[in-house]
Amino acid sequence: MTSTPPLAPAPIRLLAEQALSRAAGAPLLGGNAASLLIDAAAHFDAWLAAIRGARQSVLLENYIVRDDEVGRAFRDALVECARRGVLVAVIYDWLGCKGQSRASFWAPLRAAGGQVRGFNPPQLGQPFGWISRDHRKLLVVDGVHGFLSGVCISQKWLGDPGRHVAPWRDTGVALQGPAVAELAQAFAESWASIGTPLPTLAPAPQELASAGTVALRVIATQPATAGMYRLDQLIAAMARKTLWLTDAYFIGIAPYVQALAAAARDGVDVRLLVPGSSDIPIVAGMSRSGYRPLLKAGIRVFEWNGSMLHAKTAVADGQWARVGSSNLNVASWLSNREIDVAVEDAGFAQQLAEQYERDLGNATEIVLAPRRWRRHAEQVKSRATRPPRPHLMGGSSGRAAAGALRIANTVGAALTDRRVLGDTATGPLLVGALALAVLAVVAIVWPAMIGWPLGVVAAWFALNFAIRAWHLRRRFRRQATELD
Repeated sequence: MTSTPPLAPAPIRLLAEQALSRAAGAPLLGGNAASLLIDAAAHFDAWLAAIRGARQSVLLENYIVRDDEVGRAFRDALVECARRGVLVAVIYDWLGCKGQSRASFWAPLRAAGGQVRGFNPPQLGQPFGWISRDHRKLLVVDGVHGFLSGVCISQKWLGDPGRHVAPWRDTGVALQGPAVAELAQAFAESWASIGTPLPTLAPAPQELASAGTVALRVIATQPATAGMYRLDQLIAAMARKTLWLTDAYFIGIAPYVQALAAAARDGVDVRLLVPGSSDIPIVAGMSRSGYRPLLKAGIRVFEWNGSMLHAKTAVADGQWARVGSSNLNVASWLSNREIDVAVEDAGFAQQLAEQYERDLGNATEIVLAPRRWRRHAEQVKSRATRPPRPHLMGGSSGRAAAGALRIANTVGAALTDRRVLGDTATGPLLVGALALAVLAVVAIVWPAMIGWPLGVVAAWFALNFAIRAWHLRRRFRRQATELD
């Protein structure tokens, strides 16, 4: 892969690098090799090959490890590693694996000497602690081979050929170089948050030998850090020509939607690819309810026609790309542990952009009604004739051409595979009204059915708050005693 050419004059480029580093909370690391992994079969083959070849350590962190054919293949490979004396440490999310695998699933690995920890099971004294989840999909082998992705360890990702269900569409990255040490450190932090820390397994990033020419940032977010959110906002503000997004569970909050809309109005080709049918239908409904402001701003929205689109990617200006586990919603940005890589390399970005265009070949574009198309085209044409405004990262000179191109895209939409946006607002409202009506009837006719659950919930919170207060009081007393 080729190294990234300068995006702007040196002072502005240095300012952009500083802004990106501070927003993400992650430094730019050079000397890496990065390759895309497309869909689960490629992921599972690469992951299992790395695990079976492990000599020193295997660190695996995944939201779901399911007790099925795929999950058992991974568990058995880990068991073999542990029997050979390889250090094996696994983190799974307690809620993600609820109903997917039980403690007995991990018994053979523990018996072989492997270590397994579940992240954040319900705990007394933390009534809202369950909200934070470990949504990472991370694997580090021998401190040399690193992987991160949106793929969970489950047969579901491979589809069901017998029922003509296609594999899920998902994307990940295989890494070598200094970035792998960052992945190992991210795992070690998660591990230490659950129990006894791991021994030092890998050198610092600057101590690892160069494996390529790719510069990237490893963004390991934790609850309330919002590093990925700040970076997504900044990229939306800095994109000059293109910003192509893929997301599995898009629920755009107002500040981010406004950032995307501002980019589109400034001539940036902003596209959003989301599932056409989701494994979580309620999220798909919430996502669709937010299409209209995006479309009105000139953002092109596409729905995937396959079984499930689970990838979380972004590519901007053919220079910058992001791949990982973070979705464009509040849970990923503010609540969960996530892991993503932001790559600043033209070769890698070009590969991801080409994959994005292939994905659009299996997608349907969502458009406004024809009357709204014409009104929007006139607005875009009017904006395109205004005097250009200054732009920190450049790109103003092509605004008029970009506006004309968007008009052509709008007209061409009627001649290709498009679907006019229907009524996305009344559906969720009607469902909410029906649910509240049912709740009201139950409360009136059978008040005990409402009262008992509310009583149990109130008792649960009362117990947790009391235990929390007791722990805090003990801590303060201990600190006071130490000061004395």
